[in-house]
Amino acid sequence: MEVKIREAAEDDASACGRICYEAFRAIAEEHNFPPDFPDPETAVTVLTMVLRDGGFYAVAAEMEGRIVGSNFLDERNPISGVGPITVDPGAQNHGVGRHLMLAVMERSKRRGFAGIRLVQAGYHCRSLTLYSKLGFEVREHLSCMQGPAISETFAGYAVRRAAEADLEACNRLCLRVHGHHRGGELRDAVRRDRATVVERAGRITGYATQIAFFAHAVAETNDDLKALIAAAPSFDGPGFLVPSRNGELLRWCLRKGLRVIQPMTLMTGGLYNEPAGAYLPSVLY
Repeated sequence: MEVKIREAAEDDASACGRICYEAFRAIAEEHNFPPDFPDPETAVTVLTMVLRDGGFYAVAAEMEGRIVGSNFLDERNPISGVGPITVDPGAQNHGVGRHLMLAVMERSKRRGFAGIRLVQAGYHCRSLTLYSKLGFEVREHLSCMQGPAISETFAGYAVRRAAEADLEACNRLCLRVHGHHRGGELRDAVRRDRATVVERAGRITGYATQIAFFAHAVAETNDDLKALIAAAPSFDGPGFLVPSRNGELLRWCLRKGLRVIQPMTLMTGGLYNEPAGAYLPSVLY
């Protein structure tokens, strides 16, 4: 059956959200992991917000006039981020996922992004295979952490809400750590009153758009990052992502009562620099 790809609209949120929930649930349950979305309504709400956001490009896949999948591209930063990509479990094995990936990859290239990135479920071999065939490189093994809020403060590390005036300093920090900034994403988080910064010795040494699945954090040191994590009132969504090879940070999270929910993998195409600091990726990258 022919797969048709078209740009998605807000009216598609209900169909795409239902498929998003069912697809993630089916894959997770097959491997005995909890689903990323607790119910269809949550998935519809998330995709409605994304479809309304001018910073995202969205595509839907159709077969015989019926939506069978969707994909999204975060275009707010110099590096584009893919996801969530989902395919109706009943429409598997027809190349839908490949078509959806090629659509956003071509969009990213056409718009001149320096690189493109995604995070995939580490237990899902089929998606790892697809992304590898499309040219993505594995960069980090990630541990999704969840548990009770830590609610601690660190002497000499002051955590506060981020403000518009902090954007320049935060973007400089991200540039030092990653070789690129995530200014569009950070600005949105500040405007939604979700972002925080940590100050040490009178200057910003770390920031977080939130400590959550769809958020990222960047810091000079692990201690700066710990201060941001410990100040978070909760960890929204399935949890937050810790690079597993950062053993010091991972062990600290475990000692604080957090647990590993699932393994994930950061994959990249185009520009990539080995991080020169501490960081938490989002589920996009």
